[in-house]
Amino acid sequence: MTQLPPRAAFLISLDFELHWGVRERLTVEDYKENLLGVRQAIPAMLRLFEKYEIHATWATVGFLFCGSRDELLASAPEQLPQYDAPSLSPYPQLASVGCNEAEDPFHFAPSLIDQIAASPHQELGTHTLSHFYCLEGPLDLAALRQDLAAAQRLAARRRLELRSIVFPRNQYSAEHLKTCAQLGFTAYRGTESSWIYNGLSRQAETRARRALRLLDAYMSLTGNNCFPLSPQSALPCNLPSSRFLRPYSPVLGLLEPLRLRRILNGLDYAAEHSMAYHLWWHPHNFGVHLPQNLAFLEKILMRFSRLRDGCGMASLSMGEMAERLAAAPAAALP
Repeated sequence: MTQLPPRAAFLISLDFELHWGVRERLTVEDYKENLLGVRQAIPAMLRLFEKYEIHATWATVGFLFCGSRDELLASAPEQLPQYDAPSLSPYPQLASVGCNEAEDPFHFAPSLIDQIAASPHQELGTHTLSHFYCLEGPLDLAALRQDLAAAQRLAARRRLELRSIVFPRNQYSAEHLKTCAQLGFTAYRGTESSWIYNGLSRQAETRARRALRLLDAYMSLTGNNCFPLSPQSALPCNLPSSRFLRPYSPVLGLLEPLRLRRILNGLDYAAEHSMAYHLWWHPHNFGVHLPQNLAFLEKILMRFSRLRDGCGMASLSMGEMAERLAAAPAAALP
């Protein structure tokens, strides 16, 4: 029996990428503490999610599924991305990573993926095979198709089906979405409606945009960014971000109450107006200051728990939300 959308919904997605997501900006040594901290952060987050019955989507770089350098090299598709900036491509460096996860915990993570897959209510999605940048060069749908198909093959070896996608740097276009639909993806995380969040190439990024996004984490510049539980006939369904969960910063510690209130207000608004609230972050954001980040997250989950009990708000993965929105007739929606 098809399940209808809930009265209101809370979505969590995590961009699980380790060094593959920051390699063109930071070396392993630059970011080592955060990357190693993921090994403690993910089990701790999974315990919190189980405690509060949270359904979450882990959009995972496909390379992390590999158990060895040989498997990593074999996973490379025939057609590689051709970026305007060649340094964005990880493929020239594949042969220089460690032999396996034990030797190189920065580029392999099958043990963590197995923990996620074994935890209740957790969905494994994709962050593309190679942290693919859709807007950093000529439109290359063939390369994207091969990249995603390779990620699907790696997941299938663990009997996992990838239904949800989060595009690296939120870079995508209508053409990229069509390719995803052809490969069976049913959900993607879009961006907030404000121009400061639209996914653009590196050349289009500015300090002003970054500064405004930082300010928006503490003050309501762009509103609550909830999205309506409206039926979506076209796949993949757009489940746009509401808020990036910025990590704890000692420098901005005095502003923590404002950061928390910003998120809780959005959750409350979604519950009161029969909408969805979508929170996201990277596991490596919790790699340092783990106790502070977990305590902050638990306050959010406690508020959600009260909204679930009082207002019928539901926790759903991206795949679950897309399934309900795609199947629901308009008359059945809140």
